[in-house]
Amino acid sequence: MTSLGLRTDLALLVAAGSTIEDCGDHLVTRSPYNPTHYWGNFLLLDYVPEPGSAAAWLARFEEALPDARHRTFAFDDTSAEPARLAGFADHGLRIERSTTLTTSSLTEPPRMNAEAIYRRLESDADWAQKRALQLACFDEYDESQEEFVVRRAESNRQLVAAVGGGWFGAFLDGQLVSQMGLVNAGSGLARFQSVETHPSFRGRGLAGTLLHHVGSFGLGDLGARTLVIVADPDDTAIRLYEAVGFRATETTLEAERWPGWDTPGGG
Repeated sequence: MTSLGLRTDLALLVAAGSTIEDCGDHLVTRSPYNPTHYWGNFLLLDYVPEPGSAAAWLARFEEALPDARHRTFAFDDTSAEPARLAGFADHGLRIERSTTLTTSSLTEPPRMNAEAIYRRLESDADWAQKRALQLACFDEYDESQEEFVVRRAESNRQLVAAVGGGWFGAFLDGQLVSQMGLVNAGSGLARFQSVETHPSFRGRGLAGTLLHHVGSFGLGDLGARTLVIVADPDDTAIRLYEAVGFRATETTLEAERWPGWDTPGGG
């Protein structure tokens, strides 16, 4: 697989209990433990298909995942331009890019926060706070998100116990205000997951300090040689990752349509 971001995605999904079906020219990833995890139930193509083939691929998705209300496709091509997926946009899918960043060493962020306590999530109460923080970070509330968050937290907890890694948080007066996971993805790789800070506590250096703390754990106790993180290239968080030593190494494309997106282009 060309993309390091996609390779680590699949490694973590399989470790969490997802299945991958090899259909020759594409993979079908299924996560029956969390059917509302859109990027746990998707098709992965090893190329960007020819123009005019979007309808056929949508039919394949519906055949492979007949109960899914979403449509998600990833493409293992790190050189493709978004314009090549115009046919998917014409069918109401949003075309997105993801940037994979990596590092084998860390630098301290320019703003270290010494107010918070930085530690691994351990207790049921810690993990309940993780779920609450993730819900608080959604731009809009939807009841379906609660099911997703509950199931994802449980699979995250099982994942780090099974393959190594941990989920970590920054706590202020006992409240979890920033969090992220780091999971062993095999072959000397460790993959960051779900870097989130509560909207009311952003801009205080919490995420950068926690990122440095967790990354140091990965390169030390976890024994990773390379840390991997995937982000939206237009997200301001990219600057946060670069501040502690990460550098962009590849960009991949996705096509997605979630329930409620009814108009062409993603609506």
